[in-house]
Amino acid sequence: MEGRIVRDALALYLFLHANPELSGAEERTAGAFAEKLRGAGFDVATGIGGHGVVGRLANGDGPTVLLRAELDALPVAERTGLRYASDAVAADAAADGAPTPVMHACGHDLHLAALAGAAEVFAADRTGWRGTLLAVGQPAEETLRGATAMIDDGLYHRWGRPDVALAQHCAPLPAGMVAHGDLMTAACVTLDITIDGRGAHTAMPYLGVDPVVTAALIVTQLQTVRAQQVDPSEPAVLTVGRLSAGTRANVVAESATIGVTMRAYSTATLDRMRAAVERIARAACAAAGAPGGPRIRVVAESPTNRPDPAVTDRVRSAHADAFGAARVSGWPPSLAADDFPAFAADGVPTGYWMLGTIGPDEWHATTGDRRQIPGNHSPRFAPHARLAVPTGIDALTAAAGAWLRR
Repeated sequence: MEGRIVRDALALYLFLHANPELSGAEERTAGAFAEKLRGAGFDVATGIGGHGVVGRLANGDGPTVLLRAELDALPVAERTGLRYASDAVAADAAADGAPTPVMHACGHDLHLAALAGAAEVFAADRTGWRGTLLAVGQPAEETLRGATAMIDDGLYHRWGRPDVALAQHCAPLPAGMVAHGDLMTAACVTLDITIDGRGAHTAMPYLGVDPVVTAALIVTQLQTVRAQQVDPSEPAVLTVGRLSAGTRANVVAESATIGVTMRAYSTATLDRMRAAVERIARAACAAAGAPGGPRIRVVAESPTNRPDPAVTDRVRSAHADAFGAARVSGWPPSLAADDFPAFAADGVPTGYWMLGTIGPDEWHATTGDRRQIPGNHSPRFAPHARLAVPTGIDALTAAAGAWLRR
């Protein structure tokens, strides 16, 4: 790989990290990625399923390979202390437009930089491969909506059904490594539960119905779902990540909203948890005398991410050839979630692997306790870019080359 390609990819990474954008608002990010693809000679389209980007590079007859990376960042205030740390603030649509710090706390900036680099590798030397490469910048992954939005916007009908769709994701492994598994990420559903009350003066709460108290009871009761509704041998998690209500301490609020996320490997388990959550919410509202039942809205959902076994074997073999067997490891199932399975539409086989991001000094400093490493979604998440970006480029290039090589 040319040193110029790595330098360009690292420069893009630094720009993206310092200028993150929230899900559904990735206009500048999409523009920067599209510009890189155009400069490499790709035919580029933007505005697909939101701010999605599709770059197409045709090089004779052969298979079509789709490589995906994500555009969006998270509503997190960065605490890494890096010289290129984000100080961005944006209006968060999920919080009624409130100003919110924004950070690339999940590695999507690194994924995108690596894909831009891989696109340049294929464009720079077309003698050793045949086929078509689709480089896809997907919006709104953090809300689990963007992949489906791109498919629904005609991704496969307008640019061709790929023979395989591939993606990678940052993980707490040593930078320079990749990891493969049979089940990569969990099925997920996120609900917003709104409890209606009746506003009143806090000096006369008996004249109103306090939705904050009801919401608090629901949050407490939800902690029993994992313990009481799920077989202990089944991996599953339920987390209340948001509770919002009211405007002032001396006013009984009109409503309260709870944001709850459930994840499991089994769809049946996830359905059972969701049914229990809805029962608890309805019962609490009835007990409180709330005006009407809870208003429950599905905010996001995604199925289990199980890559095609044959694709996994083929990519793992390509990575072993590229990196050596010592740098290719197994990966246990994770309760993280990703909407990448939507790219399996129309029967497209998928492949997915994890990309190490932890620098050697940080890895050795943990002395075996990996919990010391700031993980994805942490305000201190800081990949070792100088090692992880080149590895990400090579991982994508090797994986796509398993189909595109002559």
